[in-house]
Parts: sequence; structure tokens; C-alpha cells
Amino acid sequence: MSYLLKIWKSLGPGLLFASMAIGTSHLVLSTKAGAQYGWVMIIPIILANLLKYPFFEFGVRYTTVTRRTLIEGYRNLGRAYLWGYALITVISIFTILAALYVVTAGLLINLLQIQTLSISLSAALLFLFISSLLIIGKYRFLENSLKLVVGLLFIALIVTTGVVVFKGQVLPDPSYVPLPIFNEAGILFLIGLIGWMPTAVEASGWVSMWSIEKQKALSKPPTLKEALLEFNLGYVLTAVLAVFFLVIGCMTFYGTNTQLSGNAVLFADQLVNLFTAHIGNWAYFIIAIAAFATMFSTCMTAHDAVARVSLDILAKLYPSKTTFKKTYAFVITILLLAVINWIVIHSFSANMGNLVALATFASFVMAPLIGWMNLKTVTGKDVKTADQPKTGLRILTYMGMVFLSIFALYYCWELIF
Repeated sequence: MSYLLKIWKSLGPGLLFASMAIGTSHLVLSTKAGAQYGWVMIIPIILANLLKYPFFEFGVRYTTVTRRTLIEGYRNLGRAYLWGYALITVISIFTILAALYVVTAGLLINLLQIQTLSISLSAALLFLFISSLLIIGKYRFLENSLKLVVGLLFIALIVTTGVVVFKGQVLPDPSYVPLPIFNEAGILFLIGLIGWMPTAVEASGWVSMWSIEKQKALSKPPTLKEALLEFNLGYVLTAVLAVFFLVIGCMTFYGTNTQLSGNAVLFADQLVNLFTAHIGNWAYFIIAIAAFATMFSTCMTAHDAVARVSLDILAKLYPSKTTFKKTYAFVITILLLAVINWIVIHSFSANMGNLVALATFASFVMAPLIGWMNLKTVTGKDVKTADQPKTGLRILTYMGMVFLSIFALYYCWELIF
């Protein structure tokens, strides 16, 4: 029991990573992958989780052994690296949170069954509520609340997946024709899935920020072994949940000729109602609450992370001009992000497809570069040789960079030609 209690107390950055990652990439893209293309999509999901692992692990590794953020590591490499990461963060400020909140707003409307509630108003209420939680509760509240949310969500998904598998594959439509994967539409979907699975590579900086906050919250900072164990638990949980969502999408949608909408409200309605049509009406609120909790926790973690990273980038770029009190700066940044992204949502008329496409472009094209920056940082002079990644992990890193580079180059080719 004492060992389990120790693990429970050690949960932090890995848990927040899992909570953040199981949003759009899992609920939306993993479900769509199974629904539209079937079981074959388990291959890119597993490959993406495996080959991206080193990039995120390096964020935890660097911060644990140096007691510095990964953003500071970029600055030590040279200001050009930090400016590159800052550019990606600016694009994220205007896209990622908006994409997450618009899906969550659609799920909230579906859960409350208030169809007269607009996406803009629903998103505004979510921004107000989540901003208040982050400002009042700070990191400790975020961590403690997500231990409960992610735990309940994992149980709910195990039950849902088990029921779906027990009920068996949905009866296919006789006129159904499988969608080709290796055409333009299929490859672009594959690029989006890999780009956001388990999440965007720049989130390695987010994990680093949470690791710093975890160190502050503990009387004794974790060792590298303890920090990596906690992160690995969260990462494995993330990968398992991605497979769960794929199974649910495949067993419930595949072969039915159902076209999942790009509109947040319609997508939420389709998702919940088709699940319950296959499982049973008794599961409606379980599915609706589980889906909403998935996205709500993702919004909360991403909102917190983008605020922390933005402040850290400013502090590292302009150290002489950022003498503001951190508490006030965090509050202002949280509120400013809420206002900016609400404007983006209002301007895009709640079409999450366009928002996700914008966020995916910046994240995916820059992913190989960020992966290389992370490797260069964690193998630099700041990190002792004994604490640097071993040969196997380095090989996996190079494989991941090649893997992402191929898709990024193809993506750019499609956009240009």
C-alpha cells in the first residue's frame, strides 16, 4: 500500500501529459481513424507513439538533471533555436487552444442538450470557468484534480471498450466501399493523425515546464529514475487510450457509411448517439460525460502549459525587461489566451476542421527540427554523460526524425503543388 501511495504522490508531469494528449488526437482523430479506415490504422498510431517517445522523454530528462526548463536549454544552444520555438508557440497560441475548446464546447452543448446555446457562448463559459480554476488552483490543483479525472476516464474507457467488443462489430452497410488510404485525402488524414499522435512535438517544452513545477512542489526533487518512471506511466497510458478510441471507432462506425462532421456540435452529437445506438441508450450519459471529461481535462492542461511556456520564452528572450511578478503575469497570460482564442473560435464559426488543419501544419512541419533540438539539448554540456540517453534511445530518436521528416516533406509538397 505504501508503494502505491508513493506512486500516487509522484504522479505529475506524466499524468498531465496523458491528460493533455488524450484530447483531439484521441477522441477525434483515433476515433475517426477507426471509423473511416478500420483496424489498419493501429499501425500508424503505434508507430507515432513509439517514434515520438524520445522527443518528450528528453524534456523530462533535461529538466530533472539540470533543474532548468527545456526552453532555457534552447537558449543555451543559441537564440536562433529559441526564436524558432517561440514562432511555433505563437502559432499554437492562435490555433491549438481554439481547436481544443471548440470541440469541448460542442460536447458541452450535447451533454446539456441545449441546442440553442451557441458554440461561441459555450466556449466563452468554458474559457471563464477553466481560467478561474487555473488562476485560483495553480499547478497543485491541476495535478490533484487530474489524478481523479484521468483515473475515472481510464475506467470509463475500459468499460466502454469492453462493452463495444462484447457487442461485436456493427453491421456494415451493404453499399459500403472501404476508403483508400494511399490517395491524397487518405495520406493527408494520416499526416494529421501522426502529427497529433500522441500530441504535437513542441509539447516536450510543456512537459519540461510541468517538471519544474513538480520539483517546486516536492520537498525532495525526484531522481532521474523516478521522474522517468512517472512519465513513462503517463506515456504508456496515453498510447493505450489511443488504441481504445481506435477500437471504439472501428467497432461502432466502420462500414456504416457514416460521415463524421467537421462541425463541433454535429460531431459531438454523432459521436455520442452512434456509440449509444450500438451499446444501448443506458450508456448515453456515461459516454457523453466521458467524452466531455476527456476534452475538458485536455483544455485545462493545454491552457496551463501554453501560458507557462509563453512566459518562460519571454523571460529567456528578454531577461532584462521581464521583471514582472510571476503570479500576476500568469493570471494576465491565462486571461489573454482565453480572449485571443475565443476571438479565433468566433471568427472560424466553430469549424474545428480548419482550426485543426492550421495547428497541424505548424506542429507537423516543425516536428523533426524540434526533435533534433531536443536531442542536441539533452546531449550537450549541460547534461552529464551518465545522464544522457543511451545508444538505443538515440537510434530511436533518429528513426523518429526520419519518419516525421518524410511525412512533413510530403505534406509541404501537397500544399505547394
